[in-house]
Amino acid sequence: MADPEKPEPTRRDFLYVATGTTGAVGTACVAWPLVDQMNPSSGARADAVLEADISAVKPGQQQVLQWRGHPLIVRRRTPAEIAAARNVRLEDLIDKLARNANLPEDAPAIDANRAAIPEWLVVVGVCTHLGCTPAASTAEAPQGSYGGWLCRCHGSEFDTAGRVRTGPAAQNLFVPPYAFLSSTRIRVG
Repeated sequence: MADPEKPEPTRRDFLYVATGTTGAVGTACVAWPLVDQMNPSSGARADAVLEADISAVKPGQQQVLQWRGHPLIVRRRTPAEIAAARNVRLEDLIDKLARNANLPEDAPAIDANRAAIPEWLVVVGVCTHLGCTPAASTAEAPQGSYGGWLCRCHGSEFDTAGRVRTGPAAQNLFVPPYAFLSSTRIRVG
C-alpha cells in the first residue's frame, strides 16, 4: 500500500537518476586511462627485480648486469681488496654515509655497511657526479689510486668499497636492495 504522504516517483525523478548514473559512469571511463597511464610500464616492472647467477665471477673480477636501466656491478673482492677497504678511516672519506638501501639512511660508510658479505660488493655502476659509468680497476688494467673504479669523464675515483675518494663526485656508489638466495645466486630489487 502506498504512503499518501510520500509522492510517487515521477518521470523527472527517473531522468535525474539516469542522468547522474550516466555522468558517473562516463567520468569513470574518462578518468581510468588517465590514472592507469601513471602506473609503471610492464618493462619497468620486469626490471624492478633481478635474479642472477654469479658463480662464474672469480676473486678480483666483476660481473656487470642491467638493473632498472643502469649497470649493476657485482664484484667479488680479493682478501687484499677487503683489507684495503676496511683500513680506510671514516674521516678520510668525502661521503661519510653508506648509501645502502638495506640500511638506515644515516649508516656510516664503513666497509661492513657497504658489503653485507665481505667478499661480494654490489653497487649501481653510475658515477654520482654526472651519471657516467666508471671503469673498473683490475690487475691487468689498474684504474686510479684506490683499486676500485675511475670515472674518466671528470676524474672521480672510487675505492674497493665503491666509496668516492677523489674528484667531483659527492656521493658513494649506491648499494641497491639485494639479498643472496644462495652462495651463487643474488636477487636485486
